[in-house]
Amino acid sequence: MAFALKKRGPSNFERAADGSMTLVEHIRELRNRLFKASLAILVGFGFGIWLAGPVRILLSKPYCDLPASIDIASGKCKFVQLGVADVFLLNLKIGLWVGLIIAAPVWLYQLWAFIAPGLHRKERRYAYVFTALAAPLFAAGALLAFFVTTKGLEFLLNISGDDIATNLEVTRYISFVTNLILLFGVAFEFPLLVLMLNFVGIASAKRLLSWWRIAVFVFFAFSAVVTPTPDPFGMTALALCLCALYFAAVGVAFLNDKRRGRGKEVYAGIGDDEVSPLEFDPEPVEAGQRVDASAPVTAPEPVAAPAPIDRRYDDMT
Repeated sequence: MAFALKKRGPSNFERAADGSMTLVEHIRELRNRLFKASLAILVGFGFGIWLAGPVRILLSKPYCDLPASIDIASGKCKFVQLGVADVFLLNLKIGLWVGLIIAAPVWLYQLWAFIAPGLHRKERRYAYVFTALAAPLFAAGALLAFFVTTKGLEFLLNISGDDIATNLEVTRYISFVTNLILLFGVAFEFPLLVLMLNFVGIASAKRLLSWWRIAVFVFFAFSAVVTPTPDPFGMTALALCLCALYFAAVGVAFLNDKRRGRGKEVYAGIGDDEVSPLEFDPEPVEAGQRVDASAPVTAPEPVAAPAPIDRRYDDMT
């Protein structure tokens, strides 16, 4: 017995891409995707609470590896807790961050599935490439933040002297490390912005290379401001990494311009305020021949004014 297969209609992605989805359906789809993303974050938060202790120990490693952090009585690395519930709230905060990282594939996909129908195919392909590069760049920035934290704490604790005992408050220390990781990770995403300017055609590779002096100055100024330690090592490490990433992005931009044939246009070597030369000699225009009228032209007769109209109105009283 043969069964006829029912033809499926267009999917929500296709209907959103061709504009046939109504506003109410868009809102309903946004609600469903937000629900799925929130559910994934809630599940990730449960795993994050379970991993909060090991993650807190990992974040404490830059400080606990220093000899100045070891307590003389117990021989262990100890922090100070000012409030009764500080560690409990800190574990909840760490669990939320870990949950966001664990659930990132789900909520990022839900976000992308809602935005992607409004993009062209080329724009979606670029988004895949930039997303694939963003994760390793952020991880590299996080590793550099750990290095800067270790060297910075070693410098700061050594200049305090042996007669001063240093006890760090646990919540402030963890916030310091996590903020530094977030800041360095976001800073390492700057090359993606440079590539985006080139791929969309806003700035060519030659123009980006001409800005290298300004870029280096901005990188060192930015590193001097955001690096929390006064030693020059962390600032220099961050600035040099940003400079290297910038020049690597410019190199990719040169390859992209070569692939697209940019710089070979007709007016590529002409400045914006320069007049382009004419490549042809204009021929002189001859004087036109005189045309005589076949008959004399007479002025038109004047038009008589219309006679006044006598309007009568009935007495309304």
